[in-house]
Amino acid sequence: MKTGFIGLGLIGGSIAKAIRQYYPDSEIIAFDKNRETLALATAESVINTAVTVIDENFKGCDYLFLCAPVIYNSAYLSQVKPFLSKQTILTDVGSVKTPIHEEVEKIGLSDFFIGGHPMAGSEKSGYANSKSVLIENSYYILTPSEPEQKEKVQAFSDFIQSLRAIPVALDCKTHDYVTGTISHLPHVIASSLVNFVRDHDTKDELMKLLAAGGFKDITRIASSSPTMWEHILTANREHISQILGNYIESLNMAKAMIDQGDSQGIYSFFDSSRSYRNSVPDISAGPIKKLFAIYCDIIDETGGIATIATILASNLISIKNIGIVHNREFEEGVLRIEFYEASAQEQAAQVLRRHRYTVYERS
Repeated sequence: MKTGFIGLGLIGGSIAKAIRQYYPDSEIIAFDKNRETLALATAESVINTAVTVIDENFKGCDYLFLCAPVIYNSAYLSQVKPFLSKQTILTDVGSVKTPIHEEVEKIGLSDFFIGGHPMAGSEKSGYANSKSVLIENSYYILTPSEPEQKEKVQAFSDFIQSLRAIPVALDCKTHDYVTGTISHLPHVIASSLVNFVRDHDTKDELMKLLAAGGFKDITRIASSSPTMWEHILTANREHISQILGNYIESLNMAKAMIDQGDSQGIYSFFDSSRSYRNSVPDISAGPIKKLFAIYCDIIDETGGIATIATILASNLISIKNIGIVHNREFEEGVLRIEFYEASAQEQAAQVLRRHRYTVYERS
């Protein structure tokens, strides 16, 4: 099997690593403007051939992934067109699909192109942060160009499934509306909330000082790449505008309930959201990367954090992040420990409880 990548950042690098893991004998060719990225991917034996221009090296690819930012992928279509073979499946990984499908149709690549969107990611970007398990158990949306592509769609779906992702087929416009609501809107909300707190903070920045726990959890995605989100919102602006308008209406309804002192309405507002949130399935990573964290009571003494870190290290459990949290959810400050994967989170909770620590977990 021969696979090509145009762009080798977080998503492209992660897919390439997954292919190398599950198809160790495959040939992988990659183009990226960053020579250091290509050198690192070559040194790690993830790719076989690194190129700094799009050329005949891409001939004969079974799969060709466009993994550049959303607005650049469309521009690369005409550059890869001369090197597509009859068997090639051309795809992208952008989180907005309609614009690239329109460009594909315009330049006559509909027979080759199946849009793709792995609904996984991280606040960190770049090849250095890529990993083979990034798309594992994540929904991977496929947006076919033509109804006649059934055989190619099935082949691509089987391939994505072999990388341990969960393929789902949608038309491009439905995809853009759905992801606009469950992925793009939350990023707008998180960033606007952070900016609101910044703009309304006291002179001595008390809000910034006291913000912790829940505030940092719900605004975590505001740390994502500004450039990436500029491209996404610009490309999906029609859907985002409509979705934002509807969301603003829902905020106005909440404000009206508060203004009127409608206690029953306020209760129903929170009760219905809790019920729906608890019904959301947990079988996939979803479009916003899940955090794997536990909260642990610790004794206020020298070396308390070091003791917990040592216990986890002796059980070969890697810690991604660690810190003290002070908020009203807990009676006193607790230690918040973040992990790279769910299995580490579960194992850490069990180990610490065996050592008689009180451990809290959130769903």
